[in-house]
Amino acid sequence: MKQRIVARLAAVAGAVVALSLAAPFAAAQGTTRQAAIKEGGSVVVAVPQNPDFLDPHLAVAAGTEEMFFNVFEGLVKPDDQGDFQPAVASSYRIAPDGSRYTFTLRQGVKFHNGRTVTVDDVKYSIERVAGIGTAKPLNAAYKNIKSVDTPDAKTVVINLSMPDADFLGFLTVAILPRGYNDQNTKPIGTGPFKFVEYVPDRHVVLAKNPDYWQKGIPHLDTVEFRIYADYNAAFLDLKAGNVDIFPRATGEQVEEIGGDYEVVRGAMNLVQLWALNNKRKPFDDVRVRRAVSYAVDPDAIIKAVALGWGDRLGSNMPKAMKKFHADGLESTYKPDIEKAKALLKEAGYPNGFETTITVPSNYTFHVDTAQVLADQLRKAGIKATIRQVEWGVWLDRVYANRDYDSTVIGLTARLSPRDFLGRYQSADTTNFVNYADPKYDETFAKAVKELDDSKRVAYYKDLQKILVDDAASVYIQDPNLIIAKRKTLGGYRIYPLYVQDMASVYYSK
Repeated sequence: MKQRIVARLAAVAGAVVALSLAAPFAAAQGTTRQAAIKEGGSVVVAVPQNPDFLDPHLAVAAGTEEMFFNVFEGLVKPDDQGDFQPAVASSYRIAPDGSRYTFTLRQGVKFHNGRTVTVDDVKYSIERVAGIGTAKPLNAAYKNIKSVDTPDAKTVVINLSMPDADFLGFLTVAILPRGYNDQNTKPIGTGPFKFVEYVPDRHVVLAKNPDYWQKGIPHLDTVEFRIYADYNAAFLDLKAGNVDIFPRATGEQVEEIGGDYEVVRGAMNLVQLWALNNKRKPFDDVRVRRAVSYAVDPDAIIKAVALGWGDRLGSNMPKAMKKFHADGLESTYKPDIEKAKALLKEAGYPNGFETTITVPSNYTFHVDTAQVLADQLRKAGIKATIRQVEWGVWLDRVYANRDYDSTVIGLTARLSPRDFLGRYQSADTTNFVNYADPKYDETFAKAVKELDDSKRVAYYKDLQKILVDDAASVYIQDPNLIIAKRKTLGGYRIYPLYVQDMASVYYSK
């Protein structure tokens, strides 16, 4: 059975001092913008994969959250600036020592079945994902939750076993109705859109939630996330006028987009990497991992695959996380074929070796990257065979069971340095690259507990340096998200997360 582990293949750090926010999630619209909005209508958004689970607490794939961001909400919710705003909660406070998070429930929030959200629903949802009462957390990131208290009808207190100054980002986890057992077939949340239907390999359809707690949104009546196993077919549908929003356009496709569409782009806050299985020969030898790091030219990959529309990365931390990003690591392994060959010879591979790069076939961007990688590796005597597999197969074989040599994938995370770097802990269930280093584990534990902001930042930067020194994987880029959308659509926002927020999208009059 596939491991039910949550990892974002897509959360700013929580504050250390007590905070209280009561502002609504989105700013109120001005009268000028309101005058331009035509209420109603439908849009078709192209997506490259089926959801892996409809139950948000079981979902693994970031592509699932991309769609269901519109259906589910947590106590807090990220906005398009990378900040957290109260959602199901109207305000929150974080204890100075980072061990207790207190939320005041927003009054009048309703589930899509019409029932009002209560503190019992919040307690149930948090305890469910944390495994309280079952000793089986659905996500290891929540195992630090010691208890959830509800002292009155509007207050929820989350107590942690150990202080964690970055835990706020994990409280975006969906609040679900207590006692409802059909989440994986007929999901119910509190978001601006309600689930209508899911037809595998065809679409996910959502409808406007007329009882949404934030007045004035959404504007659209329905949203169809149309699923394309062949994303080239999606682009053809765009050109034919059958798709309204086309995320993940390539630079080449931009040149072919017709006059009815416009292009917007921004950083994805994503780490594209060539992930190496650190327990699979020959990548269990750090000399080999360093060798292939010297054999790869990420700048050439960015130029060839992204037409230069990407930011070079040196570690598993995108540059959008400015405060925590360790600058300069991208120059650690400057392309040097002779140095790569020397390291391979030292490791016992004077004539190179053969390996397989397993890639999800529905992500053309990663497939193209793998092909460029294979060409570059050939110069160092390494023969890399590309194996394309369906997304479900990739999740099961590569991610869950770790049965692979290497893969090209994009990793996203909540807006938290802990989420980006936590997956490299030796015992973490999301550590699909099988990286293990005692110093890394020790430093990570210090980073999570540290309340002094400058020291905590230093620890997270040290973690990135350890990863790069050990060449845990080959970090390539944060590619720009290029979206083609119909010109008559307004209100589209690019998030520093892997989501499509349809709440603010509207047709212009």
